[in-house]
Amino acid sequence: MNATIVVVIIVIVVTFLLFAMAVRVVTQYERGVHFRLGRIIAVRNPGLTLIIPAIDRMTKVSMRIVTMPIQSQGIITRDNVSVDIAAVAYYRVIDAEKSVVTIENVSSAINQIAQTTLRNVVGQHSLDEVLSETAVINTSIRQILDTTTLDWGVEVTLVELKDIQLPESMKRAMAREAEAEREKRAKIIAAEGEARAAAGLGEASDTMMAHPLALQLRNLQTLAELGVEKNTTVVFPAPLMSAIGELGSFLQRETTSAEELSSRGSNENTVNETIFDDNALNTIRS
Repeated sequence: MNATIVVVIIVIVVTFLLFAMAVRVVTQYERGVHFRLGRIIAVRNPGLTLIIPAIDRMTKVSMRIVTMPIQSQGIITRDNVSVDIAAVAYYRVIDAEKSVVTIENVSSAINQIAQTTLRNVVGQHSLDEVLSETAVINTSIRQILDTTTLDWGVEVTLVELKDIQLPESMKRAMAREAEAEREKRAKIIAAEGEARAAAGLGEASDTMMAHPLALQLRNLQTLAELGVEKNTTVVFPAPLMSAIGELGSFLQRETTSAEELSSRGSNENTVNETIFDDNALNTIRS
């Protein structure tokens, strides 16, 4: 009786173990590649699957998008500039059977081919293109990777350049170039401002020449603006200075005229005296 119970227990335990080994659960984001005696018989969808222990084998493949960082690569660009570029790639398995049968380790293979492709593509571009046309480079890398990985049952969905490290000397040169560009723009803007100001001043001078009182009003406005601040500066407008000069010239002309009149009057008196003396002498003689 006891032996019968032991045998039953052993049978139950063995049956439970065999059932546990035969049951496989495939989650929603996975696919199960079912092998029987080394041959693929089916690709199992998510759910409960039974296999024959010791005869069948199931390999689960994740169908989710995988984020794979591409470590920094030392690359020489087309214009012989050494840069270190890191990137990131996103891929997903679209054919579980190919990803298991065609290649041994999908993740490692994609990582290696991505590094090689990154060096080749970036090496065909100049530094300016690498910095300004990253979208074009990303697309080129992704297309090249897709050409290879589709045979492995893998699709590369996105490749992005993540970090670009430049030599310090190149950073300083680019900073000087940017500074020179800024200075050029500033000088051009200043020159345009001077040209517009000169044109405006020319129009203003034409208006003042046509209306002389406008210049006087402008001078009075300037004096009013200067008078707002407390200072000891005395400002004489240009018209006042010219008026003072003209007044001085007028006084000098008047002085010269007076001297000429005085000299002319003395000469006339001398002539009259001479004529009087001559007449007196003639009278005496007669």
